[in-house]
Amino acid sequence: MLKNKNIVVGITGGIAAYKACDVISGLRKLGANIHPIMTTSAKEFITPMTVQTISNNKVTYDMFKEVDSWEVEHIELAKKADLFLIVPATANFIGKMANGIADDMLSTTVMATKADVMLAPAMNTNMFENKVVQGNINKLKDMGSLVIEPDSGLLACGDVGKGKLAKPEDIIEEVVTYFTKKQYDQDFKGKTIAVTAGPTCESIDPVRYITNRSSGKMGYAIAKAAVLRGAEVTLVSGKTSLDKPKGLVNFVDIESADDLYLAMLEEIKKNDILIQSAAVADYRPKEYSDKKIKKKDGDLSIELTRNKDVALELGKMKGNKILIGFAAETNDITDNAKRKIEKKNLDFIVANDLKQEGAGFKGDTNIAKIIDKEGNIEQLDLMSKDELAHKILDRVAKLL
Repeated sequence: MLKNKNIVVGITGGIAAYKACDVISGLRKLGANIHPIMTTSAKEFITPMTVQTISNNKVTYDMFKEVDSWEVEHIELAKKADLFLIVPATANFIGKMANGIADDMLSTTVMATKADVMLAPAMNTNMFENKVVQGNINKLKDMGSLVIEPDSGLLACGDVGKGKLAKPEDIIEEVVTYFTKKQYDQDFKGKTIAVTAGPTCESIDPVRYITNRSSGKMGYAIAKAAVLRGAEVTLVSGKTSLDKPKGLVNFVDIESADDLYLAMLEEIKKNDILIQSAAVADYRPKEYSDKKIKKKDGDLSIELTRNKDVALELGKMKGNKILIGFAAETNDITDNAKRKIEKKNLDFIVANDLKQEGAGFKGDTNIAKIIDKEGNIEQLDLMSKDELAHKILDRVAKLL
């Protein structure tokens, strides 16, 4: 995702400096090359050896140490950066950067870079809310710097309020979002996409229901990727434990297959593209009991009846819209998927084998085949669901 991206990470002297290690570790796992710069104050909180070990790169901190090459170090780092990330960014550093002060290795390198600068402020609430600090932050924003808003909560000093460093995972997500937007250049801007996600639940009685193992992660990843690429996105979702993707335009909460069908009858009128990754129950109880069914001696039989095939019904009315389906199978993967394409009038289908390790429900990875209506097959090996989401959208983009 961040493969071969050069990110210069500046660490300044605040108590949150230790969290920079988690950010560095997370960015490296996504393939980024990390080049750390520490201020003298930062070394009072964490050691350069720690940062060097986690980043797998030497740490720069001394403007005046004896050099072992002819390169001017701060200039070379400034040129190398695809992004400059300051985590944490103290009030002192924000003030220096806003007013053009370059008196150490980090501030000097920032002044010399043409890369975008992203700051994650962290400080006491009163400091963060100070008019001078806010003025400096707004000044940097006006000049094009990207600022990750701090969280609210209990601070190291014992105060409660805004100023806590954003969670490392949120900082990493901001970096991924930054590069994703640059890579895809908003190629879905002006397009409307409806994505279905998660399981459906078919009630038996007020306590029990029939459902499946879908976590919704694949559909949410597609919705998130489409938002990043500029689309106006509606996410139609069954019950999941996932957070709504940032920037999502519309969210429709459904429970049963019938709920999904009714929702999609509306969405097909409003959207150019429909991506159906929800795991829809094929059957529901024929009779619903409005009272809890009590346990009795012997077995219990529940008669089931067919639900509407949502993809099939949408395929009948798709017209010139793009319709994408999913097939989670355990056998005859390709043959089953090809039959679904023809029967449901799909443009292509994303098929996966639930028996393959790393594929299917619940996990963060997937293995898939994209099969189009001409019978062409693209094999996509193990990758994150976020990466697969972009592969799917790449194929949609070719159809536009």
